[in-house]
Amino acid sequence: MAPTLTYAAVVFGAALALTLWAVFSTAGASARQVRENLSRGFSAEIAAGGGPARPSFGTLHRLTSPKGVDRLDRLHALAGRPAAWPLSRLLAAKPLLAGVGVILGLLLLAGNASGRMLALAIVVTAVAYFVPDLLLYSRGIERQRAIGLELPDTLDQMLIAVEAGLGFESAMSRAGENGKGPLAEELQRTLGDMRVGVPRKDAYLALEERTNVPDLRNFTRAVVQADAYGISVSSVLRTQAAEMRVKRKQRAEEQAMKIPVKITIPLMLLILPVLFIAIMGPVVLTVMEQF
Repeated sequence: MAPTLTYAAVVFGAALALTLWAVFSTAGASARQVRENLSRGFSAEIAAGGGPARPSFGTLHRLTSPKGVDRLDRLHALAGRPAAWPLSRLLAAKPLLAGVGVILGLLLLAGNASGRMLALAIVVTAVAYFVPDLLLYSRGIERQRAIGLELPDTLDQMLIAVEAGLGFESAMSRAGENGKGPLAEELQRTLGDMRVGVPRKDAYLALEERTNVPDLRNFTRAVVQADAYGISVSSVLRTQAAEMRVKRKQRAEEQAMKIPVKITIPLMLLILPVLFIAIMGPVVLTVMEQF
């Protein structure tokens, strides 16, 4: 049993290190992403011209179903499409991680071929296959939370800029340049889409799809309606900024109200037994000595 576990640990460690290097290596990731964006739509011309081909992990890509690719692409978009985690590398990592789980499961079954160990091997393989999805989902949730927190202050900045005489897009550009979080990046990307000819409504809809933040979705739809019906943008910004501040305050109050409920179980399981022992322990010892 001990040699089997040793072999399993060695194989798992080597495979995991190789997979993590393949997924999270940042060497040249930004440059490759730029080249991929610039060469998009010219693959046929490049192939006809005999240009150098980059490895695409095509065989590993085919191991993921089209629905799985679409789901991973959606999660990748919500996570901000990080340059260190290109989609092609994540698609290649999924079967590699599943293979690591299968190898580890087989080595464990070789030492103990029980039904419980078989179930554990299946669970480990499934979890390993969905590790990239879980990482992207976690990063997307953090990014959406950061955008929701930054939105009220960003709207206040845009409102001040609009009331000072700037246009709406100029105010958005100023907020994007002064900001440092994911919301500023998304505003700059939206402005870039509009500069290259994307209609304003389509650019805002793309912003909604990339962020999936309810408050931001309400703001973009209000701006689209204001643009369609000729409503003053400053009034829309003022209303939306006030509403976002109220919502942020309400969310903070809601989280504060949840704290007593969340600490009830730790209090009952960890703190109250210790207090009970500290208070009743001497009494019980005294009674035992007397009787």
